[in-house]
Amino acid sequence: MPLDAESEAIGTLLLDRGILSPDQLLTAEDHARDWGVSLVKVLLSRRWITSDQLYEQLSYHYDLPLVDLMEHRPDDTLIRKYDPRMMNDRMTVPIKESDGVLTVATARPGPETLLYVRKTYGPRVHMVIASHFDLSWSLQRAFREQHSHEAVFALAEIDPEMSAQQVITPPQILVLYLLLSIFLLGIAFAPVPTLIVLNVLLTVFYTGNFLFKAVLVWVGGAAQESSSRAIAAEAGLLRDEDLPTYTVLVPMFREPEVLPILTQALRNLDYPLAKLDIKIVLEEGDHETIEAARSLNLEGVFEIIRVPASHPQTKPKACNFALRYSQGDFLVIFDAEDKPEPDQLKKVVAAFNQSPDNTACIQCRLNYYNARENWLTRMFTLDYSLWFDLMLPGLERLKVPIPLGGTSNHFRMDVLRELNAWDPFNVTEDADLGIRLTQKGYRVGVIDSTTFEEANVSIPNWIRQRSRWIKGYMQTFLVHSRRPIHLWRSIGPAGVFGFVFFIGGTFLSGLLNPVFWAVFAIWMIFGEDIISPYFPLPVLYLSMLNLLAGNALLIYLTMVAPFRRRWTYLAPWGVTVIGYWVLMTIASYKALSQLVFNPFYWEKTQHGLSKHTANEVAEASADVEEAKG
Repeated sequence: MPLDAESEAIGTLLLDRGILSPDQLLTAEDHARDWGVSLVKVLLSRRWITSDQLYEQLSYHYDLPLVDLMEHRPDDTLIRKYDPRMMNDRMTVPIKESDGVLTVATARPGPETLLYVRKTYGPRVHMVIASHFDLSWSLQRAFREQHSHEAVFALAEIDPEMSAQQVITPPQILVLYLLLSIFLLGIAFAPVPTLIVLNVLLTVFYTGNFLFKAVLVWVGGAAQESSSRAIAAEAGLLRDEDLPTYTVLVPMFREPEVLPILTQALRNLDYPLAKLDIKIVLEEGDHETIEAARSLNLEGVFEIIRVPASHPQTKPKACNFALRYSQGDFLVIFDAEDKPEPDQLKKVVAAFNQSPDNTACIQCRLNYYNARENWLTRMFTLDYSLWFDLMLPGLERLKVPIPLGGTSNHFRMDVLRELNAWDPFNVTEDADLGIRLTQKGYRVGVIDSTTFEEANVSIPNWIRQRSRWIKGYMQTFLVHSRRPIHLWRSIGPAGVFGFVFFIGGTFLSGLLNPVFWAVFAIWMIFGEDIISPYFPLPVLYLSMLNLLAGNALLIYLTMVAPFRRRWTYLAPWGVTVIGYWVLMTIASYKALSQLVFNPFYWEKTQHGLSKHTANEVAEASADVEEAKG
C-alpha cells in the first residue's frame, strides 16, 4: 500500500528537523504502508518522539495553532451540545465560540478533517490542533456526570428485567415463600414423606449435574479440532492492512506493581500496535496506579481513563464508563496480570470472519502460568482446564448459553453498545452478559487461544475471589429466571436445561455438599437404621450411584482435564479435588451471606502474590528500559 502524500510530507519535515533519524523514518514508513495507517498513527505507537513533539510539528506543518487544553480549559457547556461518540470517534471537539466563530480542536488535522468540520459545524470555524489525550480528557470532563450515570444505570433504566439492581423480585419472593411454606407444612404433618421427596429431588439434581458435566466434556473434547485449524490458517493469512482497530480495556484497581507486565504483554501481541486502542481503566482516586502508569512513558496508543467515584465500585461500571471513549471495531477485556498468546487477536478476527453473522462474542481460554507453585495453584489450574478447555466448547456445541469468563472475551463493539454492555450491579458481569447475549438472539463462540494469568496462591485470597464469582452466579440465576417463559422461548429447552445445571448447579452443589456429607457421616457413625426411613430402595441406589460413580467421574474428569495441554504432571493431583470442593463450599456460603447482606460489594482479589510476579516485573521493566534506549 503506497504512503499518502500527507504522511510523506510529515516524515520529511521530521527528518529535516532532526526529530527522527533516517532509520526510524524508514521503519515508520514501512509500518504505515504495511499496516494501512497514517505515519502519525505509527509514530504514536512508538517512543521515538513524544506526543508533545509530534503535535508541535503537526501544528507547524499545517500552520495551525497548537492549544494546550489542560492550561486553556475548553467550554464544557459548548462541548455538551454535540454528540460525544461522534467527537470521540473523530477526535474533533468544539472548544470555544466567539463572535459567531466556532473554534474546533482536532488531533487529526488534514483535508478530510477540514471537510468534516465544515460539514458538521458550518463554514465559520477556526481550526486548532490539540493532542489526543487533551481532547479525550476534555470529553471525559465535560460528560463526566452523564457518562458516570449511564455507566451505572443505563441497563437498569432501559432493560430493568435484565439488571441485577433489584436482587430478587416480588414474584420470586412469592415463589420462595410458597416453597418454604409447603416444606414446613410437610415437616409438620408428614415429615417422613416430605424428607423422602426432598431427598429424591436433591439426588436427581446431583445425578443430572454430574451427567450433564460428563456430556459437556465428552462433546467438548472434540468440538474444536477442525475449526481451530481453520481459524489458525486464516489468522496466518490475514494482512495487517486489513485488520480492524481493536480496543483493549484493562480495568485495574490498586495494582501498580503489575503495570510493566501488562504493558509488555500488550506490546508482544502480534497485531499492529498503531491499530490498538488501549485503555488502562483506573478509579480516579487510585493515585498510586495512575502515577505508576504515567511514569512508564507509554506509547500514544495507551490512554488512562479515570473513572469517577460512584456506587457500586465495580469492574463492569468502570468498563461501561471506558466504553464511551473506545474507538475500536472490536473490544477485548484483559485483566492486569494477563498474558494473552501473541496471535490471539488475529485468531479472533479470523473466527469472526468464519462465524455466523449473529456472533457477538468470542471467548478465549484462560489458564495459569504458575500452576506448579503450590497445591492451590495446581487445583485452580485443573479447575480452569476442565472449565475452559472442555466444558465451554461443549456448551458451544450443544448451543447452551455460555457464561463468559472474566477476561479475554472479544466483542463486536456495535452489539456491546446495543445491549448497554455490562451490568454494574452483577459481580460476575461477563457470565451475566453471556446469558443475556443468547437471550437477545446473539451467539457466543469459543476458540483455542489461551490467556495466561496468575493463579491464586493464598487460600483466603482464593475464597474472596471465588465467593464473588459464586455470588455473581447467584445474581445471574435470579435475573434470568425472572421470566421463565421468556427464557424458554429465547434459548429453548436445551438452553434452559444447561442454564439450570451449569449456572444453578455451580452454586447449588457448593451449598448442598455439606448436607450430603453430613448424611454420609451419620450413616458411617450410626449405621443405616437411622437413615433408612428416608431412603427407599430406589433412592438409596441412586444416592449410592451419586456417591460412588458421580464423585469418581468428577475426580476422573479433573484428572484428564490437563491432558489436552499435555500437562500430565498435574493429573495425579486430581485425586485431592475433594479438598478443593470443601473450599468451594466455604466460598458458596460466604457468597450466599453477601448476596443477602451486601449484594453489590466487589471483593477485591489481590494480585502479585506469586513468587513468579517479581521475576515478571523485573523482566518487563528491563524490556521497557531497553525499548526507551
